[in-house]
Amino acid sequence: MPDPDPILTPAQAAALRHVRDVALRDRPAALAVIGRHLADSGAGYRPAELVEAVARHGRLTLNFHPDRLLRDGRAVAEALDQEDVYRSQFETGISNGGLTAFPGGDRDRWEDKLFGGAYQRPGALPAERPKYGGLNLLDHPDGACPRFGSCHLRLRPEVLARATFSFGDTYAEPSEFGTVDVFEPVLAALLTATADTGVSLGVAGMDTGTLLQTLLRRRERASYAAGRALDDYIEAQIHGELSLARDVEALVVDPSFRGTDVARILAGIADRNGFPLTWHAGFELPVDGVDAEFRGPAIPPLAARVHAEFARPGEPVDAALIGRAAASVVTEPERWADRGPTEVTLQHLKQLWHILVWFGAPAAR
Repeated sequence: MPDPDPILTPAQAAALRHVRDVALRDRPAALAVIGRHLADSGAGYRPAELVEAVARHGRLTLNFHPDRLLRDGRAVAEALDQEDVYRSQFETGISNGGLTAFPGGDRDRWEDKLFGGAYQRPGALPAERPKYGGLNLLDHPDGACPRFGSCHLRLRPEVLARATFSFGDTYAEPSEFGTVDVFEPVLAALLTATADTGVSLGVAGMDTGTLLQTLLRRRERASYAAGRALDDYIEAQIHGELSLARDVEALVVDPSFRGTDVARILAGIADRNGFPLTWHAGFELPVDGVDAEFRGPAIPPLAARVHAEFARPGEPVDAALIGRAAASVVTEPERWADRGPTEVTLQHLKQLWHILVWFGAPAAR
């Protein structure tokens, strides 16, 4: 293993080293699986070519909702603007997944197991915990993990060296892990899932041969359309401080924020730190197009209420509209008291966002 990155604390270096050791242990079995898939596909590639392609072309993305409120009342975009670093759930107290980042919580337990107890050592601080994103291998314009946010930071390729990876979200306690230089266990799991389901990183109908050619840049990318990857992604755990100026390559924003204070703040962040702000196609739905089965029957009535109370004339259901409602749930809890506990309403708004990602059309504006 290369010398520890000077950015990393001892706990972070130990976490990275532990995952790499586990991946090295599992590499021989993974190589056998990869070999079978390569033989079945008729492709004449070597496993090493694929691992090299991941390091050469893969990009880490961190999806986030810029308008969600932190514990101190600031929006995420405001905190990024003021601090110029991206913080973990252990520091912010908010999440677009489960809220379990505290000692003894589920995320703490997962990290204890995944990183060999590195972050549970005496003296390890919450600020040292990893930041969670995804590995964008197919250039999805909505990022690797859009379920976690409408916008995303795309990181510079150097950050790959201090990331660890799992095939699937750690909440499901996956068994395949890797680093960018020992990626075979994750690659084997990806090829197996593609062969078994025909879905690869959000792209349906992708056979193994097409995936291989796409990874190697020998085929035009299929992902200039949104990936919509709600559950099908390679999770990345990024160790060490994430500095916007040093580590970010681009900031990609949902078009529903055009002309808003959020967009102004994000544009200022990009300009000050020297990276571009770009826009992806976005997602929107008519309010009567919210599916009643995908996330349950409670969501369409919530969408109707959100639209009636917060939509501007002619506005569909989109990321900015959901964000205004989510902020209201935090700042005006009495307004939502009839729906029950605040955390339930916020969870339902997350599920409305999932429906929007899965079924939404590209934004018309």
